[in-house]
Amino acid sequence: MTGPGVAAGPSTGSADPARLWRLAVATLEGNWEHDHTVPSRTLYPHQWSWDSAFIAIGWAHVHPDRAWTELTSLFDAQWADGRVPHIVFNPALPVGSYFPGPEFWNSALAGAAPAVATSGLIQPPVHALAALLAYRRAPSERGRSALRRLYPRLLAQQRYLATARDVAGDGLAAIVHPWESGVDNSPAWDAPMAAVPADAAVMSAYRRHDTAHADAAHRPTDLDYARYVAIVASYRDHRYADDGLAGRHPWLVECPLLNAAAGAAEHALADIATLLGADPGPHRQRAARITEALVRRLYDPVTGTFHPRDLRTDRLIPARTALGLMPLLLPDLPAGPAATVMEEACSARFGLARRMDRPLPSHDRTAPDFEPLRYWRGPSWLNLAWLLHRGLRAHGRPDLAAGLRRSMIDLVARAGCHEYFHPDTGAGLGSPAFAWTAALLLDVLADNEPDDGADGVDGAEPG
Repeated sequence: MTGPGVAAGPSTGSADPARLWRLAVATLEGNWEHDHTVPSRTLYPHQWSWDSAFIAIGWAHVHPDRAWTELTSLFDAQWADGRVPHIVFNPALPVGSYFPGPEFWNSALAGAAPAVATSGLIQPPVHALAALLAYRRAPSERGRSALRRLYPRLLAQQRYLATARDVAGDGLAAIVHPWESGVDNSPAWDAPMAAVPADAAVMSAYRRHDTAHADAAHRPTDLDYARYVAIVASYRDHRYADDGLAGRHPWLVECPLLNAAAGAAEHALADIATLLGADPGPHRQRAARITEALVRRLYDPVTGTFHPRDLRTDRLIPARTALGLMPLLLPDLPAGPAATVMEEACSARFGLARRMDRPLPSHDRTAPDFEPLRYWRGPSWLNLAWLLHRGLRAHGRPDLAAGLRRSMIDLVARAGCHEYFHPDTGAGLGSPAFAWTAALLLDVLADNEPDDGADGVDGAEPG
């Protein structure tokens, strides 16, 4: 097992790299569950899709075999149509240990579903990037073999997004539920959610699991959950079929984060293809098409940032959230949009005095509906900061990336490996032992590469 040593980079205050390294490793070890890592022993006792991707990056630093087991176990639950479900349920857990559980999803209704119980939704496709980085963090023959096995599955994941989910036929994938964005109750979803018919009384038939383990004031409301249930029920009642979504599904949105992740995945797949002796050209071409579609469909030159598009109204959603910053992940993002999005990141809405050494909030700090305690309506999450850190480096701002890195380390130094954090005070919120926080902390502590570019998108493999 390695440690951060002197390569952990500068720290501030009580951010002792060795202590933080031990804390992060202990958190991952405590959440390991035979072939995957649970996000949290209390709030999230099953396997989650993009959690496993981030977690694999952390495992690569301390236990590379677990990184490959993590990704393999997730993709073993991939559907025949290529979708990677956002939850894979542990059959050893009792009914009622999580809501909504496997009996609610009833994935067996769908002919494409695997034998294991899963949800029918997806999450941002950060898995190809995770696989590439896991290999680069710990190159080995085992890792190369694992990449070779995962490569066709990653291709199928991308193909599903590019075909079944291109609802508008414009080159972008649509999400059918806020949970698919990964930022469940973001203010970005308020307008399209308001159009979903539901009543909080719907929840009387269910028992929420999350509010038994976390302060209800920090979680989505019961009305949010009633609408979440209604959207899932609509999708489930059509056996999770994607044909005809435009004519019948109550919630359809093109999300900047999910599509930026899809573009970044193609860049990562190009590098994986090169490693495996395959042709990277088709991946680069698909990445360019996704980037072009993102700018054409989701970039607003007036606000200078990216916004989700509500396909029910065919309008951009005006809320300014951290989602709008995520296209910086794309190395081929044109210079104009890249510059204005970096200005947005440095503004009072997300940064401070053109520095990024404050925690990144998930929503505009200056907005009237900013809620610093409630889930994705304001709190800081390490995964969004980690993604933006990569984007800033990819677009030539190592100074901003370094400040953001310091803020990530300081959050954990002060509060521990929490699920999320108050964006101003740094107080830990949600689960106190959250796996992706620990995993991504390991990655930034171990980061000893020059701050003049990102290493996971379309670049040379580090020596």
